[in-house]
This record gives sequence, C-alpha cells and structure tokens, in this order.
Amino acid sequence: MSHPASTPAAGPAVPLRVLPILPLLFVGSGCAALIYEVVWFQLVQLVIGSSAVSLGVLLGTFMGGMCLGSLLLPRFISRQEHPLRIYAWLEGAIGVLGLLILFGLPALGNVYAMIPAGGLFGIILRGLFCAVCLLIPTVLMGATLPAVARWVEATPTGVSWLGFFYGSNIAGAVIGCVLAGFYLLRVYDMAVATYVACAINFAIAAAGLLLARRAPHHPVVEAPTEVAPTAGARSIYLAIALSGLTAIGAEVVWTRLLSLMLGATVYTFSLILAVVLIGLGIGSSTGAYMARVAHAPRRLLGWCQLLLPVTIAWTAYLIAQSLPYWPVNPSLSTDPWLTLQFDMMRCAFTILPATVLWGASFPLAIAAVARRGEDAGRLVGRVYAANTVGGIVGALLFSIIIIPTMGTQDAQRVMMLIAVVAALLVFLAPATELPAGVPASRRRLVPVGVLTVVSLLLVAGVHAVPAGLIGYGRFLATYSTLPKFLYVGEGMNSSIAVSELANGYRNFHVSGKVEASSEPQDMRLQRMLGDLSALVAGDPKTVLVVGFGAGVTAGSFVPFPNIKRIVICELEPLIPRSIGPYFSQQNYDVLHDPRVEIVYDDARHFILTTREKFDVITSDPIHPWVRGAATLYTKEYLDLAREHLNPGGVMTEWVPLYESHADAVKSEIATFLDAFPGGTVWANNEDGHGYDLVMLGQQDPTRIDVAAVSQRLTNPAYARVAASLDEVGIQSLTDLFGSYAGQRSDLEPWLHDAVINRDKDLKLQYIAGLENNSYDNAQILADFSQYRKFPEDLFVASDDWKNALSAAMSLPRH
Repeated sequence: MSHPASTPAAGPAVPLRVLPILPLLFVGSGCAALIYEVVWFQLVQLVIGSSAVSLGVLLGTFMGGMCLGSLLLPRFISRQEHPLRIYAWLEGAIGVLGLLILFGLPALGNVYAMIPAGGLFGIILRGLFCAVCLLIPTVLMGATLPAVARWVEATPTGVSWLGFFYGSNIAGAVIGCVLAGFYLLRVYDMAVATYVACAINFAIAAAGLLLARRAPHHPVVEAPTEVAPTAGARSIYLAIALSGLTAIGAEVVWTRLLSLMLGATVYTFSLILAVVLIGLGIGSSTGAYMARVAHAPRRLLGWCQLLLPVTIAWTAYLIAQSLPYWPVNPSLSTDPWLTLQFDMMRCAFTILPATVLWGASFPLAIAAVARRGEDAGRLVGRVYAANTVGGIVGALLFSIIIIPTMGTQDAQRVMMLIAVVAALLVFLAPATELPAGVPASRRRLVPVGVLTVVSLLLVAGVHAVPAGLIGYGRFLATYSTLPKFLYVGEGMNSSIAVSELANGYRNFHVSGKVEASSEPQDMRLQRMLGDLSALVAGDPKTVLVVGFGAGVTAGSFVPFPNIKRIVICELEPLIPRSIGPYFSQQNYDVLHDPRVEIVYDDARHFILTTREKFDVITSDPIHPWVRGAATLYTKEYLDLAREHLNPGGVMTEWVPLYESHADAVKSEIATFLDAFPGGTVWANNEDGHGYDLVMLGQQDPTRIDVAAVSQRLTNPAYARVAASLDEVGIQSLTDLFGSYAGQRSDLEPWLHDAVINRDKDLKLQYIAGLENNSYDNAQILADFSQYRKFPEDLFVASDDWKNALSAAMSLPRH
C-alpha cells in the first residue's frame, strides 16, 4: 500500500489489551442486529404484505438506513469523541428503538390500514411506512462500524483490525440467525426475541462505556486538508459496489433455487442465510489477514472478483445438474434435525466458495483505498456505503426485474458478467502498487484475455433449473419417470409449472410442490371451497378468493347466477395468465368472466387495506409449512376476514392433512374456531382416508337451511351449480353435508393442547416446518373423528332428512 509524501500526525496506538475485546463486542452487535432483522421483517410484513414489491421496499429501507448511517456518522460526529463511547451510545439507542418498534408498530399499522393504497401510491406508502419504522434504528446500525473504526489508524495493521471487526460482526449475525430462526421464534415469540436482542445491546453499551473509561482516547489532530485519494479509488468503490450487487443478487437467486430442493420452510431460509453469513465471515477474516500481510490488496481484490464467475458457475452446476439428482428421499426420515444437518451440508457444498470471495472483498477494498492519516471512520463508511448501495440495487434488480423477465439461468449469467466487470475495473484502474519495471499495459492484457475467454465459456455453460425440480422439488430424485411438462415459468415470487400425467390429469406446481390439479380428490376440495361456501351463505353477491391456483375454486362461483363480483387476490402475477388457460375446462374459463377482478397483492395486505365487504371469503393458501403462509392462518388474520364479511357471510379455509402433523393441524383448527366459535369442519377424504379439510365459519353460529339449499339446487338457474358438484362426486345434499367432520364443542378434548397461531409468534410455520416430511393424514383423521357427533343444531331440516344423513354418516343422532 502506498502512502503520500506527508501525513498528518497520528495519535498513540490503541492499547493492545483493548483491541482483542472489540471483536467480541461486534459478535454481540451482529447477533442482536440479525435477531432484529428477522423480527422486524416479520412484523412489518404483517402490515405491508409479503409480495416481491413489499419485500423489495422493506429490504431497500433496511439496507438504505445502514448505508446512510455509515456515511453520516463520520460527517456529524467529530474524531475528538471517544469511539467506544459513541459505539456504546449507538448500541444502547438501538436497544431502546427495538422496544419502541415492538410496541409501537401495531399502532402505526392501524394508521396505515386506514389509508386505501394501490398502484404506485401504495408502493410509496409502503416505503414511507418502512422508513418511519426502520430508518432510524438501521441508520444507527450502519454507524457502529465507522464509529469503532476511528479507534484504529488507516495502516495495514489498522485496516486488518477493521476486517476482523467486520468478520466478528458477521460471526455474531450467524449466531443471531440460528438463535432466532431455530430457537427463540420456535419456542417463544417475537417479543421474547426482541427482549434478548435488547439485552445484548444494553450489555454491549455497558461494556463499551466501561472500556472507554479504562482506555482513554487520544485523538489525532484534525488534518487541515483532505488526504489525497488513492489512485484508482473510484474504480475500487465501483468494484465493491458491484460485488455487493452480485452478492445480494446471488442470495436472492440461490435462495429461490435451494428452497425448491430443500423445501421452503422457515428453517430452510434460516439455514441458507446462516451458510451465506458463515462464508462471508470466513472470507472477511481471511481478507483481513491478507490486508495486513499483502503488499498489493488491490490485486487480491481483483482476483477475488475474477474467481467469482468460476464459483458462481460451480453453484449453478450443482443446483441444476447435480444436487437434485442425488438419491435422497426426504420421507425416509421424519427427524427434522437429521434432515437439517444434511441440508446444511448441501448448502455449504453449494454456496460457500462464492460467499467466501464476497466476504474477502470487503476488507481488501478498504485496504486498497486506505491512506495513512485518513479518518478511518470515513474510509470504512465510504466502502461500506458503496457495498450496501450495490446490495440494494442487487436485491431490487434481481427479485423484481431480472428473475421475472429473464429467469434464474440468465440471472446467474448476469452475475458472472458483472463480476468480470468488477475485476476489470480493479485490474485496469490506475494504480501505484505495480512492481517496478513491469509495464502496466502488459499486466493488464493477460487478465483481460483470460477473464474474457474463461468467463464466456462459463457463462455459456450455465444450465436452466430442471422442470422436475420446479415440479417436485425435494422429491425429484424419487421419480423414475416424470410427466410431460406443458409449461414452466419463473415469476416475481414463485417458480411454477404445469404437468400432464399419462392418464390426462394435470397438475399445477408451485415452488417444488403440487398445489392444485384436475385429479378427483383435488377437484372435490377445490369445488367444495366454492360451492359449500356459496350454498351456506344463501344468496351471495360478492366473493373474495384468496389464491388463484388453477382457478378451480374461483371458477366454482361462475355458475352461481346471483353473484355480481368475484375478486381474486393472487400474489404471483404469472399464475393467472399462464396457468388459468391450462385448466379452463375445470375453472369455467374464470379469467374471462366479466364479474372477475384480479388483485395482485398479498391477501392479508389487501384485506387489511380494503373497505369492501364480501358475502364469501374463501382461502386456499399454500401449505402452512411454507415460509410466510402461516400469516394467512393467524387469529388476527381470521378476525380481520370476519370483520370484512357481510351479515350472514361465510369464510372458508383449506387445511391439509398430508405433509403435516397432528400438532400443526390442531393449531390450524383451533385458531380458526377461536376466531369463528360457531365454525365447523368438513372433510375431503380419499378412499376413506384423510386428505384435507375445509373450515367454515360465520359471524354467528352456522345454521344451514337444507330446504332452501335444496330449492336453489333444483332451480333451473342453478343447473350448472348442481352439475359442477356432480362432476366431483357430490350427487346429493347427503353427499355434500355428509362430509361434516366436527365443531368446536365436539373437538375441544382433542384440541386442548393446541397452539393458537398469532401474529406475534407465528408458531404454526415452525410447528409445520418441522413435520413437512410426515404423512400422518390417516391417523390424524382417525384421532379427531372419534370425537365427532351428529350436529343436531347445525341443520334446519326434517327429522327424516336428519335420520338419512345420520345413517349416511354412521353417526347416531342421540
């Protein structure tokens, strides 16, 4: 590293007894920050939704705040202030704000819900909400590293310590990720997780103040003029920004692809994040050491970027051509911890090489632009800000634009090309560290030629994600033959496919699992969600359908003559227009019905912000073990839906019994019946065994006028409704209402230990995520069926009809 001819006077060296303690403080700081990140993301998503746009706005605000903090602290806090004291006050303030967000967010959410939001205005409003909630604490988080950076000098040794501080912060983030994702939120709730993070902040603040007393600060004399920048510094800043862009872009792409293979549970996402952070930590620590001993950190930074296309190609090869075909059957073990160990090994094998290079790039970039006598806080702030800005661009660019328009195959190619550009910026930029007597032009030609040829070859070799992986995910290796795939697409939020079996049945796949089909058991469920809801509601006029799927549930309302409006809320824009036509016969071509309006938004956010009320709300969300789906099974969401029902309106919700466990099913049923005390449970069985359930609730206890329902079904205007039921094997009211499976008063003994799924803890996604390899559906049905009693008060009907139903259900009336 070269130095200017004259430098400002430097203060005394930092006491050696203090320096080894600082990484420990940064471990705690990173741990607390990651716990907050997990908790805040869950809290804020409950209000603004979990669509790609919402997540992009949320992530942009979070990272933008950290970027601002890294830039603003050196400008507004004098170097004369004790760095450890500033650091301590920052940590203490973060802890206080963590408590304020925990208790203040619900009030802000209520204000947000009062403002109708849609389109561009809705996106702006979401951004303002995130800024109000997160900007100040994230600014303080971003300021912590520049604050402590002033405790060291801008020398190779000092820069190396900065790298170790950064690596320690990442190590703490790994601990926080595992602690929050696998323990605090699984066993406790978001409040307890926040208290733990606050306690860590306050402990760090106390330790920082104590250290500040025992290690007095002797600040340097402020330089009268700015230190001259390093030659080619702008290229280094741009290169580290591109490094941040590819790093976050890769996290977006690889999380999407790895979750196909491992199952998109909360544990999978925590596992992937932990492995990413481990790689960054190993890399930053290695880069910090190299920054101390190497004479040319700029060239090392260039080689890190140069090797990235190789490691990205390695990851792309494993994901598309190797790991999905490993002979692994997830259902062989129902022990989730064994599965997680194996999944972690696969994640590390796949993404660790690239993340190590990204981690090493940060301290090497600091070393490459550092000048003796420079304000270390400003130095770190600029590099950190450049890296973070690149990360923000990468998150938005890849999640909202590149993946939906180009797909993950080309997204990885783009990452590789951007890494090449970053390497070229470093190698070809003006520099003063080249060995004497070596022509710069010659040194530039070799890397340029090698980079161009190797990168183009690797880019061309990236394969697309297999259709079978999108279709069958973690079970792909168990299929000896695959169906014919009619469509494969990668949208903004999900990867989707349509396949056709040899018998002509079609399946709709979302992110590695079948979510709808034209097979008999699925058709019966999808029609029940629509027809049962509308018939019990009496004479519905307005309907809200949560989730388009194959469009069969939404299409079930098309034959009803008096329905005037059908609102379909779908998170993934690609699904209706791409999937609907493949099931047009089953969904009555619902997309072209003039009564239909499709709202592309998170259903929870739509219900929270709309003032419209409905006669029917039917919810067919993705499996509750999928991360984020549990927000559509919470007590608060169901209360919100109940408030948006017109008098006499009906709410129905799907509950799967397969890929589930008794504890998860109990939680789903108990939570629904807590929101709808007079609700009922209806079974959709397959060959007499449990398959899935339909929960049905109203604001008042449900009463079904059988004569009125019969009269409607025999009315010629309802002929298509009767035909739609007949198509799925429901040929009479006895068939339809014979699927009754229980109500709260019957099931209370079975539900006595059920966990109510609430916004503040979202227990369901942790319970269901541990048991998604279980297939206990037959046992679950048998367990709660023993409590089933004939529902005397549910049906308004003659004794003869009730006797006939009782006989069909094999349930005595008394």
